[in-house]
Amino acid sequence: MFKDLLLKLIPLYLMIFLGYISAKKLSAQKETIAKLLIYIIAPVIIFFGALKVEINFANMSFPFLFYFVCCFICILFYFIGKFFYKTDSTKNILAFTSGTGNTGYFGLPVIGILFGDQAFNLAIIMILGTILYENTLGFFITAKGNHTIEESLIKVVKLPGLYAFALGIILNLLHLEPNEIILSTIQQFKGAYTLLGMMMIGMGLSTINGFSFDLKFISLAFLAKFIVWPLIIFGLVFLDKSFFHIYNSMIHKIFLLMSIVPLAANTVAFATELHCHPEKAALTVLLGTLFALFYIPLMVSIFILKF
Repeated sequence: MFKDLLLKLIPLYLMIFLGYISAKKLSAQKETIAKLLIYIIAPVIIFFGALKVEINFANMSFPFLFYFVCCFICILFYFIGKFFYKTDSTKNILAFTSGTGNTGYFGLPVIGILFGDQAFNLAIIMILGTILYENTLGFFITAKGNHTIEESLIKVVKLPGLYAFALGIILNLLHLEPNEIILSTIQQFKGAYTLLGMMMIGMGLSTINGFSFDLKFISLAFLAKFIVWPLIIFGLVFLDKSFFHIYNSMIHKIFLLMSIVPLAANTVAFATELHCHPEKAALTVLLGTLFALFYIPLMVSIFILKF
């Protein structure tokens, strides 16, 4: 099973490599791809997920639970980072990357490969929690001292994905569904999202001129993403399975898988924009993404498929 999962992930890494080559050799602009993903492709995907998801308390609370976990881990590692970087802004970018993960560009394709369309649509709803975190507390704590809470809230209000989500939920509640031609067209956006999203990781890494090895930063980021995240999520899933019974087994699997995705590619973008050691962030994201190639199949085959 480990071998089968590993083979399924390899094409995703080839897409990352293609993104790197296209930026280096073909001068492909990641800014243009990013705008396509944020303002066109991602909203369509979110709309489709909201339209198709079964509306109930469990599914609608899913992203909010994930949002609070993101915020908790972000704050936890902000204070942990203070012990190692007392006057250095590295603790800010450490807190940001600890609280999130590559749930969209990496997590969604993996969930689609492993669990199918139903899980894919549920996962789309879940990543709204990550998007909200990155554009509220994550944005604020990374740019602390340079941006206000009002600026981060304005950024959230401008997110087209939120309005696509609302429209999808409204049509879902009214039992109104586009015709088959429109639905089949929307389905094709999934492939575009996966391809361009994974290529964006490679493009982002291609813009860094050098890498900086900081063992403390790498160790703390890996501790947050590959140990603390799974432990907290496994704990929450255990409590729900044992006592609360709010979520079904599919949501448990999605939640568990999203807890083991690699470090967020947005870490490099934030670090570059804020001049917060982008070389250090780029190397950590690269190492985390490579590590996940073996870590995810191992965790899925040993733990997740048993839930």
